[in-house]
Amino acid sequence: MRKRRRVLGEINIVPYIDVMLVLLVIFMITAPLLQEGVHVRLPHATAKPLAVHANLTPIVLTVDRVGHLFLNISAHPRRPAARRIIEALVAAVLRHAPETPVLVKADRRTPYGRVIQAMVLLQRSGAHGIGLMTRPRPARTRP
Repeated sequence: MRKRRRVLGEINIVPYIDVMLVLLVIFMITAPLLQEGVHVRLPHATAKPLAVHANLTPIVLTVDRVGHLFLNISAHPRRPAARRIIEALVAAVLRHAPETPVLVKADRRTPYGRVIQAMVLLQRSGAHGIGLMTRPRPARTRP
């Protein structure tokens, strides 16, 4: 008489755990890079921060020193965006939530005219109050 083999009903999950840990490490490394956005050297200022609604993500239009425009709410925030796309996206967000803060983040070496063009583009999209992003001045220590 032949012996019947019993079917094993166990799944080896060790390879799945290894894959999960690798993916976790990849996401932990890339997540901060995705949030950073485009690097620009902001000018220093001693202005007071604007009051921002806690539940609204501000619209940030970044102007690099060459004059390329980047929009944080676009599908690809780290790629330059076309003016017509910026205008359409900002208009859509402001129609849905008119109290959304609108900010311009420009490199300090950007020509003034390019910053004004970016602000005019935002105004044509329906933004009425546009803030300018700066870095706080470093605190001076007294001896």
